[in-house]
Amino acid sequence: MASIGIAQPVGEIEIDDCWRQIGVRGDRSCPLLDQHLHCRNCPTYKTIARLLLDRAAPSAYRGGWPDKPSRAELGSADEEALQTVVLFRLGEEWLALPVGIFREVAESRRVHSLPHRRNSAVLGIANVRGELLICLSLAELLGIAERKEGEQGTPSKAFRRLVVVGERDDKRVAFTVDEIHGLHRYRERDRLAVPATIGKALSAATVAVLRWQGRAVGCLDPGQLLTMLDRSIA
Repeated sequence: MASIGIAQPVGEIEIDDCWRQIGVRGDRSCPLLDQHLHCRNCPTYKTIARLLLDRAAPSAYRGGWPDKPSRAELGSADEEALQTVVLFRLGEEWLALPVGIFREVAESRRVHSLPHRRNSAVLGIANVRGELLICLSLAELLGIAERKEGEQGTPSKAFRRLVVVGERDDKRVAFTVDEIHGLHRYRERDRLAVPATIGKALSAATVAVLRWQGRAVGCLDPGQLLTMLDRSIA
């Protein structure tokens, strides 16, 4: 293609954009169009394209990409990692446990009582996917009053679930909850101090309080809770 276009600056070089002047995007007066049919088939077009690809980076980029922002630049909100817990209800109390100790949340099922129980918190055994697991009353261990459905001051509906927890798959126990909300994420700064008004057993296992939908949710210490569960079946 004849190079008789007007040179246009692109970045820090000038190109002869003849295809816009006398080529397919211009007045089509280029004498080489009959031979190449289209500007993209012309050696001149290909040479200019290669020149554009090989040109030096603009001066704005020559200093390299900006460094990763520091924590001070990001702000304190991004310094704190999000914690994930599972929210559930026992009676009127909403509680939270780290998602890592949960092994399964199953439909509520029949619990077979055990003879000669030494601890009233041990309800019996439940069949979970063919495995017999000891089922406990977490409400009794934590001193939480259990009320029957429909009783005054109690949610009108109960969506009971059987929760299986444990640090290892070979050491798991189960307990029944009245309702599972699901996952909740929070930052460390969202944790509040445990009030002195809660019961002794619940206070011993609670490390913080979260505000959620106008409610106070007790964050249970997973290690302390699993120790309490182990002791109850020893």
